[in-house]
Amino acid sequence: MAPTGDRMIEIAAGLGLVLVLTGLYIWWPRGNALAAFVPNLRARGRALWKSLHAVTGFWISALLVIFLVSGLSWTGIWGGKMMQAWSTFPAEKWDNVPLSDSIHADMNHGATNDVPWALEQTPMPASGSDAGITGIPEGTAITIDSLVILGRMLGMEGRFRIAYPGGKAGVWTINRDSMSSDSDDPFVDRTIHVDQYSGKILADVKYEDYSWAGKAMAVGIPFHMGLMSTWNFILNVVFCLSVIFVSLSGVVMWVKRRPVGAGRLAAPPMPAELPFWKGAVLIGLFTSMAFPLVGLTLLAVLAFDLLVLSNLPAMKRAFS
Repeated sequence: MAPTGDRMIEIAAGLGLVLVLTGLYIWWPRGNALAAFVPNLRARGRALWKSLHAVTGFWISALLVIFLVSGLSWTGIWGGKMMQAWSTFPAEKWDNVPLSDSIHADMNHGATNDVPWALEQTPMPASGSDAGITGIPEGTAITIDSLVILGRMLGMEGRFRIAYPGGKAGVWTINRDSMSSDSDDPFVDRTIHVDQYSGKILADVKYEDYSWAGKAMAVGIPFHMGLMSTWNFILNVVFCLSVIFVSLSGVVMWVKRRPVGAGRLAAPPMPAELPFWKGAVLIGLFTSMAFPLVGLTLLAVLAFDLLVLSNLPAMKRAFS
C-alpha cells in the first residue's frame, strides 16, 4: 500500500478508537444498566434510532477495538515504528548460530508476506558453519524434495511453504504461517531454517516462542481477515453489517438533530448539559498520545477551526 493510503487508514482507525471509547464513556447508562444490552423498541423517532445505535454499538464495541488495533498493527507509524518494535523475536535464542545481514522481512515479495509478522525484523541465520542440530541426514542430498520430507517428519501437516536459500549465506526455510493463509490455526505456526550446506536445523520458531505482541498479532490478523474457519467468516460478516448500521444510524440521528430547514452542513444544537465532557477529553488525550497520527490530526482540525473557520464568515456560516 502507498504511504498516503497507509497513513489515511491509520488515522481512520485511530479516530475510530476515539469514537468507540468516548462513545461508551459518555453514553453508558448510569441509572439503568439494562439499556446497554436491550434496545427500547417502544421508543419512536430519533429516540428509537438512538437506542438501536447505542445498543448495537455496545455489542460490537469489543470486537471493533480488536479489529481496529489489529489493523493498526499493520500500519507504517504505530505498527511499524512502535508495535513491531515490541514483537521482534530475539535471534540470540539461537545459540552459537551465525547471523546474516538480512532480516526475515527480506523474504517478503512486494505486498505478499511470506514470513510471520513477529519475525520480520529478526536477523536471518547464516549457512556455512558447524552450528545446528541434525535435520537432513548426512549423505542425503539437500534438495527441495528432502526439505519436504524433513518438514513432514517435523510435524508440518497440511500446507506449508519452502523458500530457497538467497545467496551463499542463505538458508532453506520451511514455513507455515496462518497470517499468510497457510492454515486456519495460528497456534501451529512454525518457521524452520536449515543450513544449505550441512542440512542442519539452525532455528525452529513456534507460536509459543513469540513475544506477547507477536502472539497477539498471530491470532489477531487471521481473525481480522476471517481466516480462522467458517465461524470466523460468518462472525465477520455479521460484524461488518453491524458497523454499517451504526454508521448509517449515526447519520440519521445527525440529520434529525439539525436545525429545521437547514440545507447546509449545519451542526446540531449543543446539548444544554455536558456532564461527562471532561472524562471524554481525557480519553481523547490518552488515545492521542498512544497513537501519534490521531493526536496530529486532532491538532490540525483544532488549528483549522481556530485559524480558518473562525476568521472566514462564509465558512463559519456553512459549518455552524
